[in-house]
Amino acid sequence: MKTTEVGDIPSTDQASVSDTIRIEAAQRMQGLPTQFFASLVKRANAKAAEGHDVINLGQGNPDQPTPPHIVASLQESAANPMYHKYPPFSGYGFLKEAIATRYKEDYGVYLDPETEVAILFGGKTGLVEISQILLNPGDTCLVPDPGYPDYWSGVHLAGAEMTFMPLLEKNNYLPDYEAIPTSTLDRAKLMFLNYPNNPTGAIADEDFYAKTIEFARKHNIVVASDFAYGAIGFDGIRPKSFLELPGAKDVGVEFYTLSKTYNMAGWRVGFALGNAEVIRLINLMQDHYYVSLFGGIQAAAATALTAPQTCVDELVAMYESRRNALYGALARIGWHASPSPGSFFCWLPVPKGYTSTTFADLLLEKAHVVVAPGIGFGTHGEGYVRVGLLSSEARLEEAVERVGRLGLFKG
Repeated sequence: MKTTEVGDIPSTDQASVSDTIRIEAAQRMQGLPTQFFASLVKRANAKAAEGHDVINLGQGNPDQPTPPHIVASLQESAANPMYHKYPPFSGYGFLKEAIATRYKEDYGVYLDPETEVAILFGGKTGLVEISQILLNPGDTCLVPDPGYPDYWSGVHLAGAEMTFMPLLEKNNYLPDYEAIPTSTLDRAKLMFLNYPNNPTGAIADEDFYAKTIEFARKHNIVVASDFAYGAIGFDGIRPKSFLELPGAKDVGVEFYTLSKTYNMAGWRVGFALGNAEVIRLINLMQDHYYVSLFGGIQAAAATALTAPQTCVDELVAMYESRRNALYGALARIGWHASPSPGSFFCWLPVPKGYTSTTFADLLLEKAHVVVAPGIGFGTHGEGYVRVGLLSSEARLEEAVERVGRLGLFKG
């Protein structure tokens, strides 16, 4: 017979249901956007677990390793006792200076490292934070459709509302500001832009950014330029930074990340750059959340930014070669689309008779190829699928050949 001594704590399975407190989530946790791509990954993994050779072109995770000189910098920096202590709350000055130097060299943009640069735990963190520091319940945020779904997350957590700006092929996937109702503009306080664009691969030119600055100033709207794919442009075109345009820092900020440029997705290093007041607010919020990144990672990130950029040039050339191989294979099976000018994504129309979801389901089931349904990026993503250039040329071509064998397109 088991006895219980005074002071013994019953195990969970011994406790009665009535002993369990009732957990109620805060209202801000209600109605968070569904992580659409989590289910996509789950289904792809399940198909692979059945023994099928699945080619996953649906995700945006770089497939190449971080360049060796950056890894070596981390290995050396990790042994430095100075970095074993808490770093400065807003990060080390040398890392801010490094990103300022990179922007000066690449885009001719001057940034004050202390007042116009904030270090982020990855770009995604800043893209969620900016809604929380600027939006109140009832305010409106202008969001691209299709667009990166995590913009929605920050707006929801702020209790604000979204108005979607359609990105249409006929407009080169740029928003039409004149189509936004005046009643919406009266409530709008923030606007997200993303070029090179995820998911369409479109890029923006100087004229568009000049119009954006004029529009933002007229309606007192803060611009959040998501420049995550800023280094990746094709056919001799270098994508423009929003901050290159005169007056950009008066109306907004830009978000940059090392994830794509240097294959450092897992390192979680990003920056917010531009308007000093927005940067101050981001740093203020982060003072209450974090004590910045591990110093060794900051040192390695500075190495990435200040070392010769040969690895970046080689990476972009690899993506362009993959893009050309993919579109060549698409043409051979009769799947016609305009080659993407930037990012490592391709935006492809689905064949007649299918939605983006039913087409993606068919490719997974019959061809064992994963693509991302366009509807996951917004209602105007319907009719398209997103394909990532994150596999070798041979695997990209094989994926297209598998699709071709389904006989959905005319060669």
